Amino acid sequence: MPVTPVTAEQIDQILSLLKQSPVPSSVETAEKVGVTPQQVAAVKAHLTMKTYPLGDSTNNEMVEVDAVDTAFGLERDLQNVLRANIAQLDPILTITDGGKQIIPVGIDITARDQAGTTVVIELKTGTADRDAIGQVLAYMGELMASTASVRGILIARDFSPRAVAAARAAPNVQLVRCGLKFSFETVSPTSASDTLVSPIQQ
Repeated sequence: MPVTPVTAEQIDQILSLLKQSPVPSSVETAEKVGVTPQQVAAVKAHLTMKTYPLGDSTNNEMVEVDAVDTAFGLERDLQNVLRANIAQLDPILTITDGGKQIIPVGIDITARDQAGTTVVIELKTGTADRDAIGQVLAYMGELMASTASVRGILIARDFSPRAVAAARAAPNVQLVRCGLKFSFETVSPTSASDTLVSPIQQ
């Protein structure tokens, strides 16, 4: 069932509630505004990351927060999988951020390699453009104030030609394409044996 997009007026209502003390929960806010808790969480996330195009409510622009929230969910899932399997990305990396994003900077994962270099890891669920290269470089710049050596890894489903071109000028940023590997297993309630279908690389 499709979720109704959040209007600019509803965004203003959510922001107003977030200024209250104590701040109501996402569920309480959603009930008051007439949206889902996931949409409230998406607005909060965009507000925290300063990526939400918040204008005045008179423009009546419909905002597809449900799609945005889905993207945040996929990125969070990818981040959890990568944290649990960091050696598959690079066996010499050790995660150093305590299992969560560095706030307010917003770095997805921070690690260190054997040489003691701090590694900024940024995740994108879709195709990364050159703006993502700039984002990684900005994060690296933030850390350079306290760390002598920093490099970056940008992980995405794919990279635009502009992203690849931008990365050529940033040799300390590595681009890594992430694929999803699915395996399908047929389970029959009447059969003692299961049929395993070969994994498919998507």
